[in-house]
Amino acid sequence: MSATIVETRYGQVKGEQIEGVYVWKGIPYASPPVGSLRFRPPEPPEAWEGIWEATEFGPAAPQTSRQIMAFLGDDPEHTSEDCLYLNVWSPGADNKKRPVMVWIHGGSFTNGSGSGDGYDGISFASLGDVVVVTINYRLGILGFLHLDDVDGEKYASSGNCGLLDQVAALKWIQDNIEAFGGDPNRVTIFGESAGAMSIGVLMAMPSAQGLFNQAILQSGAASNVLTRTTATQMANIVLNAVEVASDDLAKLEQMPVDQLLEAASDLPALGLGPVIDGVTLPESPEEALSSGIAKDIPSMIGTNLDEFRLFTFFDSSWKTLSEEELTLRFEKVFGALWPKLSDHFIENNHETLSQSLFDRLMTFKMFTFPAIQLAETQVKQGATVWMYRFDWQSPVFNGELKAFHASELPFVWHNINKPKAGNITGESSTRYEMANQMHQAWISFAHSGNPNTQEIPVWPGYDTNDRSTMLFNVESRIEKDPNREERVVWEGNPED
Repeated sequence: MSATIVETRYGQVKGEQIEGVYVWKGIPYASPPVGSLRFRPPEPPEAWEGIWEATEFGPAAPQTSRQIMAFLGDDPEHTSEDCLYLNVWSPGADNKKRPVMVWIHGGSFTNGSGSGDGYDGISFASLGDVVVVTINYRLGILGFLHLDDVDGEKYASSGNCGLLDQVAALKWIQDNIEAFGGDPNRVTIFGESAGAMSIGVLMAMPSAQGLFNQAILQSGAASNVLTRTTATQMANIVLNAVEVASDDLAKLEQMPVDQLLEAASDLPALGLGPVIDGVTLPESPEEALSSGIAKDIPSMIGTNLDEFRLFTFFDSSWKTLSEEELTLRFEKVFGALWPKLSDHFIENNHETLSQSLFDRLMTFKMFTFPAIQLAETQVKQGATVWMYRFDWQSPVFNGELKAFHASELPFVWHNINKPKAGNITGESSTRYEMANQMHQAWISFAHSGNPNTQEIPVWPGYDTNDRSTMLFNVESRIEKDPNREERVVWEGNPED
């Protein structure tokens, strides 16, 4: 049998060899979620006869094009409801049982794919001797429309279909990855943004237990979930937009996808996402993690220094806001927390209301504080945690984007020479050094659960005394409690 042909439980798949790495693209891990399977949990794929040609990526989930995703290089043109495919990169389809790294892409639960150019696994496979898997999963209204409390009998778990797709992919990996040269007993899931937020939920999700051994969460934690009440409100907004009554939900199964996407276009950011539905997700991830459900899962958790800069940089309204409008924006976004934040940063520290201060506070609110909370919850349960912060400043747009959201991705994947990577890295002479540091740390963690390598300073585990954090930069270093000022204000413990 050819080295590119692998026998899976559902049939043979034929890949190709690229730059010395074996690659299989577009393997179905579940049945197409179309027609009567729309808004329902994934079902296993049907077996096939003959050989499945696995040399082209499968379509991504339906989504609306976004400027930011195009800038980051993950704005797929080929989309379809028939989207539940995965891709495998491996040094060889043999019996070597290599560590497996499973990538869950980001995109606010509404965008992205597992086949973005930046997620090419050749470098991980060739430099790290690991097997890499990237997946697609249902997004937006098709993946996270909570109809359970509208008609729960027919559409139970509809609000978490995207998560259940991820679980189905992990089950497929358990059943099949050994044939691709991987070890089903050393699976590391890693993801960024909504991908990392997904991982925070998977760590607490009963059906995902035992499907992975380690986790890396990049710019996402375990706090981005919706209550049933909020998720039902989002569903009712959509139902009103498409003029479908609560007792006639079957109409949703025949409705054109574009009409559904349009109906969801006015929902707030992260208005569609994982739901504490009481079934697939019985309780909040934070509660489940506090009970020790993931205490045996070593994890790397991190954020970028200037995460939120990506989201305000392209917003021209900041240049025209009056002082009164600026104040209203801060008050609206930070709500009941604003008086305390204002006292500390404006009154005591004499900072001024500005886009820079907004970016700093939103970065902490949306990304850094949830990451700290997750890390400390896990540590208190006895789990091993490694904490990092990505501080490298991108030179693009004259350096104004700084260490923005998703800017670590080309370095983690060592894909700095990909066409779209220049949008993030520019032509900086330090980009290769950064890639060597981060790529090797991720590889080391996949192999051993410990990210220490010769390329970086000694990286101690995280604890609630020192809060030691690796600051990735041209000269990476360890700093204790690097976000102490914001953390103390948020926690309300000035004596900490």
